[in-house]
Amino acid sequence: MAGIAIAGSILVDKINEISAYPSVGELTQIRAVKRAVGGCVPNVAIDLKTLSPETDIYAIGKVGQDDEKTFLLHELGDRGIDLTGIRVSRKERTSFTEVMSIVGGQRTFFTYPGASAAFGLSDMNFESFKADMLHLGYFLLLDKVDGGDGEKILAKAKSLGIKTSIDLVSENSDRYKLVIPCLKYTDNVIINESEAGKIADMEPTKENLKAIAQKIMSYGIGERVIIHMPALSVCLSKDGTYTTLPSYDLPKGFIQGTTGAGDAFCAGALLAIYLGKSDEEILAIASKAAVGALSAADAVSGMKSLSELDALCATMKLQSI
Repeated sequence: MAGIAIAGSILVDKINEISAYPSVGELTQIRAVKRAVGGCVPNVAIDLKTLSPETDIYAIGKVGQDDEKTFLLHELGDRGIDLTGIRVSRKERTSFTEVMSIVGGQRTFFTYPGASAAFGLSDMNFESFKADMLHLGYFLLLDKVDGGDGEKILAKAKSLGIKTSIDLVSENSDRYKLVIPCLKYTDNVIINESEAGKIADMEPTKENLKAIAQKIMSYGIGERVIIHMPALSVCLSKDGTYTTLPSYDLPKGFIQGTTGAGDAFCAGALLAIYLGKSDEEILAIASKAAVGALSAADAVSGMKSLSELDALCATMKLQSI
């Protein structure tokens, strides 16, 4: 097998630690500043490489000619991720998010769309990577992808025999319908219950998950609709098989942060699909990967190899649902 390519959103999180949010016109000191990778490409790619170091992982995206590019490529390259699919723009800056964070409390995000917003079909050199699978994310955050290039990228991948998957960002809008034309070129969609409910135009309750998955499947999904929520995850296959799995009942104090948990679940699901696992195994590996992410405050440092996650989760029980 030739590996997994992750394409789309790539950015730097600039995390500013503050003691409190100021009122309008007031000032608050920033106590500490640190940088971390962010976006679908770094988060999912790093998680995949950590879960399965022997699997070839390709990063595909667009960055600017700046210090943030240097930081991102260093973080990805040091982990053995193939960077030949990263394009450098001389017009746009690398995308970034300014995070204002009260330790142990509230966070606020200010995102600069930058080069990722300009990423599209023309930045995809399908001959530069030999992956069997292509995952594209995040829809609703990538202007060119949302404007029609997402459909073209997925259609091109399918024509080359590459298995496709997508995910989205969660937003309170009516823009989710723009994803629907892409679904006929998508083998696996991996999203949370809020995003799934928006696409299907249904209330995202536990009781509605099967009907939501069926509605999304009807738009032309090739293999599976996978939906995750805090209490459980579900998978609807093309043949109508519907699988559910409760989430882990984590010990008190285990969760250090929720950043990146959705990306970790996605990475686990992608790896399991790549390895030809059953639907139940796909949900199980994805759930274990999410547990890894929840053990650390940032998006990627809590991830472990699949064997290490197996050992960790063997000490835990599943929730009752």
